[in-house]
Amino acid sequence: MSSAQRPILVQFGAGNIGRSLVGQLFSASGYEVVFIDAVPAIIEALNRERRYKVVTKGKTLPGQSPETLVEHVRGILATETEAVAEAVARADVIGTAVGPAVLPRIMPAIAAGLRRRERPISIILCEAASHMTDGLRKLLPEGFPLEDWVGLVETSIGKMVPIMPTEARRRDPLEVWAEAYNTIIADREGFIGEPPAVAGLVCKRNFAPWVDRKLFIHNLGHAAAAYHGFLRGHTYVWECARDAEVRRLVQGAMRESAEALVRAHPGEFTRDDQAAHIEDLLERFENEALGDTVFRVGRDLPRKLAPDDRCIGALRLCQREGVEPAAIVGVIAAALHFKARDEHGELFPADAAFHARLASAGPETVLREVAGLVAAADARIVREILDQSRRMASAGNESA
Repeated sequence: MSSAQRPILVQFGAGNIGRSLVGQLFSASGYEVVFIDAVPAIIEALNRERRYKVVTKGKTLPGQSPETLVEHVRGILATETEAVAEAVARADVIGTAVGPAVLPRIMPAIAAGLRRRERPISIILCEAASHMTDGLRKLLPEGFPLEDWVGLVETSIGKMVPIMPTEARRRDPLEVWAEAYNTIIADREGFIGEPPAVAGLVCKRNFAPWVDRKLFIHNLGHAAAAYHGFLRGHTYVWECARDAEVRRLVQGAMRESAEALVRAHPGEFTRDDQAAHIEDLLERFENEALGDTVFRVGRDLPRKLAPDDRCIGALRLCQREGVEPAAIVGVIAAALHFKARDEHGELFPADAAFHARLASAGPETVLREVAGLVAAADARIVREILDQSRRMASAGNESA
């Protein structure tokens, strides 16, 4: 099939997820992939080579090659607004993987292309994009039938990608490394018409439970590995996952969340499915080639201990579903001791502020202000967190 005969995906963002996941899946399923990006070197290389390589780091899936050549690709520089709008006008599907800070900046180009279209289109959002509808509406003519013309498709992305060495990026700016996992879980109800027939694009009509699964099993488990692993002196997540004691603690927290999810969504999840999912994640966390550091995975305590995020959100889910969250309590207690530093020996700025507040106001105040745990309503949970925190401190294994 020539490029002229292929359906077109216009993909905003030619970064790790854009190239290693979205572009790879759509190209393999017969699409021409047109990347929109702000990095001239990437766009120039795409238009020169018309292909790029995805290198799988770690264990490959059955039948999967360690190297995949992604073809039928080209690029448009994001500043070429006329060309971008025309690409949007001609696209069969649009994807975004640019990050929440950049997303508002690409909306004018998307809106300009939408005004030229003669048929509806779906936009697959590989990021948090809760306000995109309002943003687009402000950029379109009054009365534009946005809900009938544009399907905004939320996704849950679980693919992990390593930080590539500078020499590898210099050698080939298009080459991208990633783990073997190659699935986009998408909200079926967000599509206008039928979803694209793309292997690896898994559509769920009841999508919200899958977002919860990502946050309360995958993200919780990742953070748990960092917090418990830090107390054991580890630098990398793969070290944490291979430490039997850390693995036991992490697995316990993930299992509590899984049980609560099964109870909350019996039509979506089974205990066997979630047990297999947890074991798969733990094996993926062991992937040394990903090079994820305890610092990167655990940093930003105010966000990761926020009421609706991975730790406290999982705790609340367990409470609602009658699951005793003993291991999750341990994760929160360990987080209070998390002081991992970057390569320059510095704490993440938000974590430095967190620990300054912890030292001046005490853990009860911080748990109330950051996590929303109120002494009266959450007295037992707060007491258990503080008890575990004191035991961790007395064990003498907290890094300076």
